[in-house]
Amino acid sequence: MVGSGFSQPTTYAKGQPTPARGTRTDGAGRGTGAARRPAAPPASGGRTRKARLRVTKVDPWSVMKVSFLLSLAVGVIIIVASALLWMILDGLGVFDSISSTLKDVTGNDSSSGGFNLMDYIGFGKVFMFTTLIAVVDVVLMTALCTLGAFIYNYAAGFAGGVELTLAEEE
Repeated sequence: MVGSGFSQPTTYAKGQPTPARGTRTDGAGRGTGAARRPAAPPASGGRTRKARLRVTKVDPWSVMKVSFLLSLAVGVIIIVASALLWMILDGLGVFDSISSTLKDVTGNDSSSGGFNLMDYIGFGKVFMFTTLIAVVDVVLMTALCTLGAFIYNYAAGFAGGVELTLAEEE
């Protein structure tokens, strides 16, 4: 591979400072002006590069945007799921069965001033309640995630952040 014109990637030991960007380093194949291309994987089956990184700061603005979109998606899922569940239960006759059971137990007919279950669990009331819960979910989740980003930044200042080990197979 000496005469191929490609340079080998530079590997630095842990704790060894890396040169500033754009600085030429001494070594085989460097300084010739040839374009840097990734080396072909070795014939022995490949090598895995690992890098240990530390997350020391999280941008609260980006956390707020992402958490808003995710909580908005969860809110829409909650609304659609509750509407579908209500329609399925109504289609199966569950509410009619419960109403007739309540009429039998209490001995009152709903037309003569008795208890009417659909006044409490009608589709409109369930949909409004679910929408209210979804809106509160969006506001609270966005606020809590953003607050969590500020708390993480504060704690990472003391503890140094979370360490990640990333691996790349060549």
